[in-house]
Amino acid sequence: MSEHTLHFKPAEGFRARSKAVVDNPFLRQSFRGAMDFLMSKRAAQFPDPEELESLRSLGEAIRQYNLAKLPDLLVQLEANLTRNGVKVHWAETPDEANAIILGIIQGHGATKMVKGKSMVSEEIELNHAAEAAGIEALESDMGEYIVQLAGEKPSHIIMPAIHKTKEEIARLFAEKVPGVDYTDNVDALIQIGRNVLRRKFQEAEIGLSGVNFAVAETGTLCLVENEGNGRMCTTAPAIHIAITGIEKIVEKLEHIPPLYSLLTRSATGQNISTYFNMISSPRQPGEKDGPEEVHLVLLDNGRSQAYADEQLRKTLQCIRCGACMNHCPVYTRIGGHAYGTTYPGPIGKIISPHMLGLDATAGLTTASSLCGACGEVCPVKIPIPELLVRLRNEAFSAPHANPAMRGQGAGHSALQSAIWRGWAAVYGSPALYRAVSWLGSRLRFLVPRRQGGWTSVRTPLQPAPKRLRDLLKDRN
Repeated sequence: MSEHTLHFKPAEGFRARSKAVVDNPFLRQSFRGAMDFLMSKRAAQFPDPEELESLRSLGEAIRQYNLAKLPDLLVQLEANLTRNGVKVHWAETPDEANAIILGIIQGHGATKMVKGKSMVSEEIELNHAAEAAGIEALESDMGEYIVQLAGEKPSHIIMPAIHKTKEEIARLFAEKVPGVDYTDNVDALIQIGRNVLRRKFQEAEIGLSGVNFAVAETGTLCLVENEGNGRMCTTAPAIHIAITGIEKIVEKLEHIPPLYSLLTRSATGQNISTYFNMISSPRQPGEKDGPEEVHLVLLDNGRSQAYADEQLRKTLQCIRCGACMNHCPVYTRIGGHAYGTTYPGPIGKIISPHMLGLDATAGLTTASSLCGACGEVCPVKIPIPELLVRLRNEAFSAPHANPAMRGQGAGHSALQSAIWRGWAAVYGSPALYRAVSWLGSRLRFLVPRRQGGWTSVRTPLQPAPKRLRDLLKDRN
């Protein structure tokens, strides 16, 4: 398998990037406010806990049913798309996916591509590959357009520019968009972006999009969006290229509505998105719009590794709603860029090791409090904390033959293993635990009176009020 050169290095600088955000009170406050807003919007969409749990169980069942049949569904999807006139391509690695897409573009002599929102295109770093090949690739999702202008990666899979203030966006537009003066009026900024993108929709020969769901029985690509840019990317240019991971497949159209309902309500707190596009073929004779060619690139990039393990396969249930990020106490404090991966937050910590290897992501598996919030809000019930524990074991256990994951044992330390074996021995034996506790109480004088780190700034416990102490004494 060929290696892909990443512009972000998750194994390098995670602590430094995290600390930079934690030390910035303005960023912390911004992330906290944004996440609180998203959590409240989601909660308002699920007022009935029983209805929510019923829908989550249905979503989980649909995803597990389709993953169990994934190899057959991939064959069925390819056959039906081909019958409909869509050209299907298979890519094992990001480099292969980029080569396929650039080959299609160059084969048509095209030089301009306009892109709808696609996290998989971020995953393969298509924009960098296109730029190197002399092809203009412009993001048309407003959030993606903003981070592209800033030369950054998205910090959230649903709201890419959530880390930006309107003042920062105003300065960015004034610096990067020709003929634009500074304004921090949000409506004016949106209109500036729209004016740029409308011209690009007319000029681009290639339109690229992601895929939220691919329906095997009909050969249909489904795309969820709010801005209309996805519809423009898939209809205005002469060539439409869609790219998706191999796990985004359902067998039947009837599987879509429950997942769609869970996705929109969990992601943005909407009952339904503004647009839901269903693409089954190129433009047919007599039709007035639509592309002349449609291509689908199906990407593996480590997904088959996750699929091969019954427990790790649950990672692939994800429908990319971002709810786990919004509720994660770690993501809320450090944001998406600190992770250094395309997919940040809890979902990133369980999917990135399959894409990049544990040698590049071992440290991310421990960037979690294991509070369980991510698993509790996941609309398709991915047991994220359970998977994180499994990945920690894979990353820090001694290397062995036939590992389940690439880079297994990358974080292994003989000293650390010895410490944990000792801890397990103490906690596994009541007698040994009592002996260690007795010894520890006798050696308290060795502990500094004033401890550093978080203990030095924590709020000390206050004695109970005298009235409460008296009440408790009376009850005893």
